[in-house]
Amino acid sequence: MSEPPKAGTDSGSIPALPGDVASDTETIVHVMRHGEVHNPKGILYGRLPGFHLSVTGRSQATTVARTLADHDIRLVVASPLQRAQETAAPIAARHDLTVRGDDNLIEAGNTFEGLRVSVGDGALRKPRHWWKLRDPFTPSWGEPYLQIAHRMLAAVNKARVEAAGHEAVVVSHQLPVWTLRRFLEGKRLWHDPRQRQCSLASLTSLVYQGDTLIDIVYSEPAGGSDPMVTGA
Repeated sequence: MSEPPKAGTDSGSIPALPGDVASDTETIVHVMRHGEVHNPKGILYGRLPGFHLSVTGRSQATTVARTLADHDIRLVVASPLQRAQETAAPIAARHDLTVRGDDNLIEAGNTFEGLRVSVGDGALRKPRHWWKLRDPFTPSWGEPYLQIAHRMLAAVNKARVEAAGHEAVVVSHQLPVWTLRRFLEGKRLWHDPRQRQCSLASLTSLVYQGDTLIDIVYSEPAGGSDPMVTGA
């Protein structure tokens, strides 16, 4: 996988005002998925509290922090959930920053929250849950994809304006990150979860020239992972 891109710096640039980023200003927002979570029961934990990074997850977060150590990071923002905050912490520490929370980066809502949902196991074996699967396009079992895309884009745009001319890291969750990427690439939002390119602790780096998105660079500083592993 490619390395995360770096923004060019210009110490003489004028700080951008909201909605007023100069057209020749390059800004990069690294949209990061959190690291591996301690989830021995393999449930879909969604927005439930108390799910923290595993030992491997903490190592992944440290690896990404080390990868971004020489980048011009000026802002670190994370979902309010514990696993995202813990993933963001070592990156912020490397750059002497405080992790800021943003509710727009939170995990997608899901009616299967708290249940095991792997194929042929748990909740999906029980007929009372089948009605939730009636519409895979919205989807019927959780937060609408379009709503996810819009709130994620709001978080990214806020970070982009604040870090104009530099780099920002925003830490979220697999489905929100992947939905945002598909939205920005103009692809349909419903998809096969097995095809998500969004490994644990991966970076989906959005490169902007002024207010215009000019590139999307995906990288896996902490290595790849299976998108279908429950509880990751």
